[in-house]
Amino acid sequence: MASDRITTAVPIDNRAAGARKSGQGTVDWAIKGELILNCNCTVFCPCVVSLGLHPPTEGHCQTWGGVRIDSGHYGGTDLSGLNIGLLIEIPGMMSRGNWKVALYIDDRASEAAYNGLLDIFSGKAKGTTGLFNVLVGEVIGVERQPVRYETEGKTRRITVGRQIEGVVHPVEGKNPEEDIVIRNTKYWMGPDITVATATKGRVRAHGRVWDFHGRSAEICQIDWSGPGKG
Repeated sequence: MASDRITTAVPIDNRAAGARKSGQGTVDWAIKGELILNCNCTVFCPCVVSLGLHPPTEGHCQTWGGVRIDSGHYGGTDLSGLNIGLLIEIPGMMSRGNWKVALYIDDRASEAAYNGLLDIFSGKAKGTTGLFNVLVGEVIGVERQPVRYETEGKTRRITVGRQIEGVVHPVEGKNPEEDIVIRNTKYWMGPDITVATATKGRVRAHGRVWDFHGRSAEICQIDWSGPGKG
């Protein structure tokens, strides 16, 4: 079985003990679902429209995120119904790299699904998330955790063990029934980003103690795949 925690100061290239070697970008994979992010930006994150060429509003980025996988596979392994938690720290502009990342993989994942998700979210699987292999300078931890991603109306709630607790909802527009959406972007996550905010955004992990209540958030429908994209 996969270990509960892997701690490493280099990009991930290890499997769970005794597992097969990574496919290194040769395995067909796809994920469809939803991603939410909540960061320390005081207004909507400028990275979305600048593609990481504009600095975050605070000069550096501290972010937690969650991914709900509605359907997906890694080779012949089904990933549907699993969730992912993320902690990301970037010292300046997103495009300049040197990210620090912690990854939380759903504790319901089989060993094969765990290893596939590790390939995808480390960038080793190439494709949509292949840029992680370039931009991430340090992986501060990988853990199995109970990752719960719930939707109630327009509100998204996520918990990652005791490390992350977040509540995100779209910012209300003139027509409250219609979300404010930035469309047709070249943002790597997806072209259409819903402008959101957090009513709860607590992180207690890896020496980080963050509270991003009222700060910028994003909601994005994702359609990722590889390895052909990257």
